[in-house]
Amino acid sequence: MSKGPAFFSEFGKKAKDVLTKDYCSDQRFTVCSKSATGLALSSSVGKNGGLSSGNLSARYRHKNAVLNVKVDTESNILTTVTITDILPSTKTVASLKLPDYDSGKLATQYCHEHATFSIAVSTNRSPAVDFSATIGTPSIAFGAESSYMTGSRKFLKYNAGVSMTKPNSNASVILADKGDSLRFSYLHYLDQLNGGAVVGEISRKFSTNENTLTVGCSYLVDPHTGMKAKLNNHGNLGALLQHELRPKSYLTISGSFDTKALQRNPKFGLALSLKP
Repeated sequence: MSKGPAFFSEFGKKAKDVLTKDYCSDQRFTVCSKSATGLALSSSVGKNGGLSSGNLSARYRHKNAVLNVKVDTESNILTTVTITDILPSTKTVASLKLPDYDSGKLATQYCHEHATFSIAVSTNRSPAVDFSATIGTPSIAFGAESSYMTGSRKFLKYNAGVSMTKPNSNASVILADKGDSLRFSYLHYLDQLNGGAVVGEISRKFSTNENTLTVGCSYLVDPHTGMKAKLNNHGNLGALLQHELRPKSYLTISGSFDTKALQRNPKFGLALSLKP
């Protein structure tokens, strides 16, 4: 797909990844394998408290089409088909989760040099229509998204925002929740952190006058080891250590606790992902 402004779903994503990606409070083990024919298999088991879960997924790529099938321990089967460039600069995704036959969805994305567009339609009797569009350049983009229920003829959401991207920084401002919340995030890469970054995020909910300030950072100890930490004004502190055991195989240890309620037990997570 051609290079243009980011999709609306990507506004603030890099900052959000530093604050949320790979943090976990459960134990999870994942094994992946790949064949020369383009078939990739992945098996994952996890435990959260006294509850255990697992899933098995398969991914097959042929030319410009990708088929994903995922089966979990609750007997759900998620099938996704992705086809790129049916028309120039487009990507089409069809998905269905069984046994819920009303969960089907068809989505299309289009990327232009100065605009992006995406639309998704569910396949039930009263389909929801999700729409988003952005205009601009890879450096600065303005966008909006909405979700409309055709059955009730009401908008479930409508959000708008702006994203600014530079080689060493990224900033975004998003007005969400039908205008009830405002979120500003800023990410800056620092050489002092060996390619890591510092992040700040401020969100305000107008209906409750609640403000949340979250700061975080990522630090590369060496080419195979990274650390992350975050803290918000409510006293929630989190930290993460991730080590690459071998190419594409990672051991991740994370933890969090409430600094304003030290009598509570901290939460710890452990994830091991092995890939060939």
